[in-house]
Amino acid sequence: MIFKLSTLLRTAPLVLTLAFAPSAQLLAQGPAAVPFVKKHIYSETADPRADIAAALAQARRQHKRVILDFGGDWCGDCQVLDIYFHQAPNAKLLASHFILVHIDIGHMDRNVETADKYQVPIRKGVPALAVLDAHGKLLYSQQNKEFENMRNMSSESVTEFLNRWKA
Repeated sequence: MIFKLSTLLRTAPLVLTLAFAPSAQLLAQGPAAVPFVKKHIYSETADPRADIAAALAQARRQHKRVILDFGGDWCGDCQVLDIYFHQAPNAKLLASHFILVHIDIGHMDRNVETADKYQVPIRKGVPALAVLDAHGKLLYSQQNKEFENMRNMSSESVTEFLNRWKA
């Protein structure tokens, strides 16, 4: 069967819409309804010191705070937290009040010194968060596995956290 290029270009948006519509409906129902698709969030090659320094410089310019998100791509709860970060109203809260830095912890063996510096006990579980003011002062570090069980928490728990720590 031979198709004209103009026909393919006209029908491509419809095909893509039909292909992705079920995913959008599932996302609206929350992460429990979404089939798990691992997303690349945490870079194994990133330099957390440089990333944090850049985030702090940006936070000073924009009068924001910095959230350090310690985790790994293998971590299902980290994946759910990322989904919640991108849902309303959390996406707007993040964009308005925070600079987010993802820090890869490998399998609890990478960037441990960075976690220690910000008093985040990653060995208790991830995702684990810390909040810094624009000058690098530690305002909050997760101590009691608050977000370790994200798959059983709601997006509203992230909203409460962001509202509590916004500048």
